[in-house]
Amino acid sequence: MKVIVCGAGQVGSNIARHLATEDNEVTVIDQNQDLVRKISDSIDVRGIVGYASHPSVLERAGARETDMLIAVTYADEVNMVACQVAHSLFDVPTKIARVRSQTYLQPIWADLFRRDHLPIDVIISPEIEVARAIGRRLQVPGAFDSVPLADGRVRVIGVHITDDCPIINTPLRQLTDLFPELHITIVAIIRAEKVVVPRGDDQMLSGDDVYFAVDNDHVARGMAAFGHEESEARRVIVVGGGNIGLYLAQELETDAHPGVTAKVIEHSKARAEFAAQSLSQTVVIHGDALDPEILEEANVSSAEAIVAVTNDDEVNILCSLLAKGYGARRALTLVNNMTYESLITTLGVDVVVVPQAITVSTILQHVRRGRIRAVHSLREGVGEVIEAEALETSSLVGVPLAKARLPKGIIVGAILRDGQVLLPRPETAIKARDRVVIFSTPEAIRSVEKIFAVSLEFF
Repeated sequence: MKVIVCGAGQVGSNIARHLATEDNEVTVIDQNQDLVRKISDSIDVRGIVGYASHPSVLERAGARETDMLIAVTYADEVNMVACQVAHSLFDVPTKIARVRSQTYLQPIWADLFRRDHLPIDVIISPEIEVARAIGRRLQVPGAFDSVPLADGRVRVIGVHITDDCPIINTPLRQLTDLFPELHITIVAIIRAEKVVVPRGDDQMLSGDDVYFAVDNDHVARGMAAFGHEESEARRVIVVGGGNIGLYLAQELETDAHPGVTAKVIEHSKARAEFAAQSLSQTVVIHGDALDPEILEEANVSSAEAIVAVTNDDEVNILCSLLAKGYGARRALTLVNNMTYESLITTLGVDVVVVPQAITVSTILQHVRRGRIRAVHSLREGVGEVIEAEALETSSLVGVPLAKARLPKGIIVGAILRDGQVLLPRPETAIKARDRVVIFSTPEAIRSVEKIFAVSLEFF
């Protein structure tokens, strides 16, 4: 597949890296010569210096033969115009654009993105995606990641393993016998920044980060097995009333978070007033979240979670640690600098939220071929959780998993069949139309796409 990525920032470079490692032909455009040189030197992509919305630049990038254009520059307008030019002049089949300004995304202007106006196939709003991801993490206390799949019937959860975990140092094949009511499937173990696709003899060790698939109705039971029995946070403080903070506060006011009360702390008076007008049940406090008096006014000592989502990484980290020092039970912290991620969890921050990683996951969902319904990229690209639909022509259908000869690096985590969640066993056979949740290492992604590809026989 030939792909043009417009923008060589963190999101663009990560997308390009994902696609290049899967043998796609990738061209990256950016007006910053240093960024283009850096990405060209580090991965196997073609780099072009120029404005991504200029027809001459897109033509030089090979737009006439391109299958997909992904526009993720810092400017919404450049992203939108690049998609328009790619459609009108080069007939590029699929166009994806990152649009950050919420003004463009208001329902009243929905006609803007009609195919005969601005022909963008997929619009990604990082602020909305990040706010939703934080909301999901708040619903599962003790988890650093939570991904709903299969119409919300299956959830893939990431937890950090400590010495207190009841099921560490136990071969995975013994878990079913020792804990017969534990309906989970361990799909990935991250140890020393390397991923382990678990087999029956593997064990979870203290310090590991583990991802497991579970029936959404059994999430509490699954978390208890890892030593987490906390209830969902009911008193939440959101630091930052920007797009992410405001959208998160609005979501916390919905029926998806019953009984949750939120307070927003915003440093800018004008933005605080705007947030207060936009929220109906949330208290907005104007002030500095690093000021102990402001934290006391927000009653931080009784907060079950503080969510720091300002535009300043250092402010987010410091106010999270300060709030925990004053008694907040849990801290979720947004950082744009990915080098901070591994550092701040050792300082006491419970959950690190990286917007670039969330945006990459959202884009990959639309890049994957075959009957792929959802994709979630695990941190720093160690693997992907994929939801796919099995067709009659799939090599997996009708064969017990023990005999299916799955490629190395792939593990089936859960199956949704006729509205029922099945956790895979060696004798389980996948049927046509099943929704299958799979973990895959980057090297095995192509195999997953082939397994769930639409064969000519299907027609």
